[in-house]
Amino acid sequence: MLLAIEHANITVPDLDAAITFLTTAFPEFQVRGRGVSDTDAGPKQWVHLGTDAAYIAIEQNAKPSDSDRRPYRDNGVNHLGFVVDDVDGVIERLAAGGYRTGIPVEPHAHRKRAYFPDHSGAEYEFVEYYSDDPAERNASYPS
Repeated sequence: MLLAIEHANITVPDLDAAITFLTTAFPEFQVRGRGVSDTDAGPKQWVHLGTDAAYIAIEQNAKPSDSDRRPYRDNGVNHLGFVVDDVDGVIERLAAGGYRTGIPVEPHAHRKRAYFPDHSGAEYEFVEYYSDDPAERNASYPS
């Protein structure tokens, strides 16, 4: 059975800033759809951003509220992870766009990862694998 995530749905404080971050990381991403939904909090802008195969549904919060959620400690999504062909290229594009790297990662023989927070603090992981062997790709520590 093939398992693939078709899309993720995230809420952001600034739709245009989220689009800028993601299209900096992935220049091939295109707006697949855009609109406004009526919600109990008022009109909410949304966009589907991605490729023909997969996308991220991004909604701009109609009525932002303060949150004291602490990533990696409280319930919720901590980051979205993407497999990429050239993680160094993603790092270079994001750095050139003014984004700073996030949490440091240990070197690994079979993959290279980088974490970047966006303008709102949401975190994204980008990983390039150097092996097709699942045991090597999924090893917690380098061998």
